[in-house]
Amino acid sequence: MSAPDRDPDDLSTLLTRRVDPTPLAPIAFTVSVVNGPDAGASVVVDGACESRALVGTSPACALRLTDREVSRRHAAVDVEGRALRIVDLDSKNGTWIQGVRVRDALLAGDEVVTIGATTLRVEATAAEQPVVPAAIRFGRFAGGSTEVRRLYPLFERLARSSVPVIIEGETGTGKEVLAEALHEQGPRAAGPFVVFDCTQVTPTLVESELFGHERGAFTGAVGARKGVFEQAHGGTLLVDEIGDLRAPLQAKLLRALERGEIRRVGGDRWIKVDVRIVAATRRDLDRAVQDGRFRDDLFHRLAVGRVELPPLRARRGDVGLLVAHFVRELGGHAASVPNALLNRWEEHDWPGNVRELRNAVARYIALGELASETPVGDAQEPEVPAPAAADFIEEVLAMKLPLATARERMIAEFERRYVERTLADAGGNVGRAAEASGVARRHFQRLKARSGR
Repeated sequence: MSAPDRDPDDLSTLLTRRVDPTPLAPIAFTVSVVNGPDAGASVVVDGACESRALVGTSPACALRLTDREVSRRHAAVDVEGRALRIVDLDSKNGTWIQGVRVRDALLAGDEVVTIGATTLRVEATAAEQPVVPAAIRFGRFAGGSTEVRRLYPLFERLARSSVPVIIEGETGTGKEVLAEALHEQGPRAAGPFVVFDCTQVTPTLVESELFGHERGAFTGAVGARKGVFEQAHGGTLLVDEIGDLRAPLQAKLLRALERGEIRRVGGDRWIKVDVRIVAATRRDLDRAVQDGRFRDDLFHRLAVGRVELPPLRARRGDVGLLVAHFVRELGGHAASVPNALLNRWEEHDWPGNVRELRNAVARYIALGELASETPVGDAQEPEVPAPAAADFIEEVLAMKLPLATARERMIAEFERRYVERTLADAGGNVGRAAEASGVARRHFQRLKARSGR
């Protein structure tokens, strides 16, 4: 492997590589009610906060209507490039554009949209040129593309407050990293930051994990235990994958948010808690509300602040910056990443987003030439066959590395092979693989993520 011609400790090349400095196109759209019970109402959508505006009868809608033929969350609109994207949210009467029913459409302006008995007009208007910060990170959240930098002013406002926030985005886009950054950059930084993942707890134990339990509350409750609300008192509680929370617990979570108090399972007294809630989800909560799978009132209570994180494939120029960030974080050097490999990483779609990229960088730093240069998930080119165990040990020994570094490389390779073999034996089922490994599913998923599988 030939190293690129740059200083081993100089990350400037990677940090600035293909980062798009171009400011956003100054365009906005006005959606106005021209006919119907709410004639004269309107909403301006400029895309400045990278989140959708809702149209419907729900209190959560930016354009709230009283038309009884309109669904609570009828449609969502946001700016995509120089167009207005409108998405029907499985409404009862549909969304019609100039007589044609649509589910998802891009509008240029001057179109007529009909929902229920209401007629809307979409007009493109000049927007004030937004100020896009020059920063390439917000706390521990890194990103220098226009798509990310446009969000930094919103992040700063949210960090300064204690309002509930919903962070939406595909798996691996950095929702937990952003949540922790909001905590660390805000007034609660000295308090605890606690994470509760709704997908990683047995349904029968979710209430106990959230609110705690008293001794004898159920079989196995040999002592009183605080839940995550009490653990996060004075700080921030991240409720991860809140879209997977079951309906009965949604009602109890809503009560805790509204009253600022919880009651342990088996307890008879209410306990005051001072907690900021940040919720994260990979699911489309607007559609979940429309389908009745998520409570409208809970969504409305949580979505005081709302952020949609773009996928890595839409973050122009961020791959190089993130590679530099991960190289530094993992103790490597910029010169260890050849330009040819970086070019291939930049061209990859990264379906696993930032998490998948980090795994690829970690594997390359740990294994060097022994690692495949094929991006994780890229099936177009064959991977380099894994070396035999004895050969691999000899390769590592020949590098004459410090004991700690050599041990780390061998453990990483062992974990990769172990996860690969166990997943294959379990037919790709993570739950069965974790059970066979004798470890918790969440721990196995971390091993799987680290190994790039």
